[in-house]
Amino acid sequence: MNVLSYSINPLKGLYDISGVEVGQHFYWQIGGFQIHGQVLITSWVVIAILLGSAAIAVRSPQTIPTGGQNFFEYVLEFIRDVSKTQIGEEYRPWVPFIGTMFLFIFVSNWSGALLPWKIIQLPHGELAAPTNDINTTVALALLTSVAYFYAGLTKKGLGYFGKYIQPTPILLPINILEDFTKPLSLSFRLFGNILADELVVVVLVSLVPLVVPIPVMFLGLFTSGIQALIFATLAAAYIGESLEGHH
Repeated sequence: MNVLSYSINPLKGLYDISGVEVGQHFYWQIGGFQIHGQVLITSWVVIAILLGSAAIAVRSPQTIPTGGQNFFEYVLEFIRDVSKTQIGEEYRPWVPFIGTMFLFIFVSNWSGALLPWKIIQLPHGELAAPTNDINTTVALALLTSVAYFYAGLTKKGLGYFGKYIQPTPILLPINILEDFTKPLSLSFRLFGNILADELVVVVLVSLVPLVVPIPVMFLGLFTSGIQALIFATLAAAYIGESLEGHH
């Protein structure tokens, strides 16, 4: 019996560890669905920031841009260049989509580092960047998948699916698998990087509250911007790939 109890104790310890969660969630019950309330709250804040900034930018446009208008026109030009580089000459209809993706992810990532979410107390869980939740990144990745399927079907009709047997029908399973791995890689790359960045900052602040975490926080801001650019660039590349019809 002693031997049996000795062997069970480690298993019980492993079972306890398996129940550990990364953070807690504030759930809303809407109908029969359980929704992460904190994600909706922070997403609404990010959307409000974007809409407010856009309203300010177009409120009184000048022929010769200055100040804020100059900044927003630079951002628009940057997004346009990314779209044109990845999609090609048919990029114009896709600039709003690519721009929305880039700006939402960029502001979401930076909100996790710059906005004092921890000040707001919730009954359960805590507020964090929207992209710190796997549901948000998966939704963005699925939107990207819908976009590049729509792009291919709009241009080529059902002939778009001929790409799955190119250059040889033997590659059919691999080509189908590729369309499943694209949203997986997009969502987990973004989620993993943002979650890891916030966890590192939290651990460093708890261990060394002053000075040391500041460089890591600045590095987090840089990597957050890079992740937004990577996501938008890959989304544009997938759309361009669908329009051109080759890998």
